[in-house]
Amino acid sequence: MGMGRVTETVTKMEKFIGPSKPIFIGVAGVALLMLLLSFSPSTSFPNMFDMSKMTMSPEKDGEATKDCTTVSDQGLDLGHDPADPTFYDDPSFSYSIGTPLTNWDEKRQKWLYHHPSLAAAAGGGVLNRVVVVTGSQPPPCENPVGDALLLRLFKNKVDYCRIQGHDIFYNNAFLHREMTSVWAKLPPVRAAMVAHPEAEWVLWLDSDAVVTDMEFKLPFEKYGNHNFVISGWENLIYEKRSWLGLNTGIFLIRNCQWSIDFIETWASLGPANPNHDELKEIIRGTLTDKEFPGDEQSALVYLMLKEKKKWGEKVYIENGYSFNGYWVVIVDGYEKIEEMYRAVEAAASGLRRRRGEAVSGWYGEMREVYLNGTRDGGIGGWRRPFTTHFTGCQPCSGQHNPIYGGESCWNGMERALNFADNQVLRNYGFVHDGLGNSSFVSPLQFDSPS
Repeated sequence: MGMGRVTETVTKMEKFIGPSKPIFIGVAGVALLMLLLSFSPSTSFPNMFDMSKMTMSPEKDGEATKDCTTVSDQGLDLGHDPADPTFYDDPSFSYSIGTPLTNWDEKRQKWLYHHPSLAAAAGGGVLNRVVVVTGSQPPPCENPVGDALLLRLFKNKVDYCRIQGHDIFYNNAFLHREMTSVWAKLPPVRAAMVAHPEAEWVLWLDSDAVVTDMEFKLPFEKYGNHNFVISGWENLIYEKRSWLGLNTGIFLIRNCQWSIDFIETWASLGPANPNHDELKEIIRGTLTDKEFPGDEQSALVYLMLKEKKKWGEKVYIENGYSFNGYWVVIVDGYEKIEEMYRAVEAAASGLRRRRGEAVSGWYGEMREVYLNGTRDGGIGGWRRPFTTHFTGCQPCSGQHNPIYGGESCWNGMERALNFADNQVLRNYGFVHDGLGNSSFVSPLQFDSPS
């Protein structure tokens, strides 16, 4: 899970989109001043924890909500499960890929009806509740530093989920015997959907992906009419027919029947299919740049090409921010990003205030006033990238893509993890002495960085 593909080189991407490097604007000071002038001390910020009271009623059988959304109520009650029968009580119900799951929207709606407080966490309301799913392979790592890296990579995701109020499921077992290696991500995503009917979205994060903006909130308003969000470029998929047209290391999928069917269809192109060897050759003949097919990413591109009419309308190809940031073009720019953020805080006393971590989201909203209109560090700007994904590095096996030096992978991960950890430690009053130093921190001075 999160395993790189060392047999092929991601440098093929430059053939289509050209090399990319972080570009930091020389007139940043002027731009920053303009942003600061746009801020008024009297500006009020929304209370991110307020929830509008909404009601819901169960759907009748066969009447699924067209857009896979549900309505909300207020409050959470995790201490009671009513005795009313639900889909969980059906002996034929299964969590596994390869077993039918029909009328999921109706089943989910009825479960929420019997759990009105948890209905507040479902979609259509304020929270757009998310379950983050990630994981790693069952055995210990071969790379001497692999287990330590996986622990820190997991900590990073836990930090993000705690700050954002997301649930998280870490899986390190193969939930389907035939779906191992890169295919092992699909079974836990499917299982998480039915284990969390209160969640509107499931966010898959490869183990080698680092969340590098702890304040980042997924722009659900962009995805209102879509059920699957993935990083990529439509022209590379539909015109170039390139397996690099998207990256399956990170994706966001709505919890609904459409998604259940989509994952089932995607998985049917994998090793659980008895005709997988034949399918691999068909996929290789369809894509223009795939020498060794058989992975889930090539299969998804193939599915998008062959069944665009069926699935494409509900798929959002995201390239407007670093939803899946490519580490090579990001890691050298962290210090510049930190410098610009310190400049913002130096000019805005409200952002320098000490705060409890539970209300750190308020300050993230405040910061948006100054960041409005900036680009993130993955696409040539100085805003924190949402993620930094170490594609091709394989922290556990150590069998990194030969186009990268192993030290560049591990050093880059340390820098990314410390860059993210600085954002967490700020709420606890500390900061790393340097991005290359994971062990030692220093106390933050009062009113820093005034």
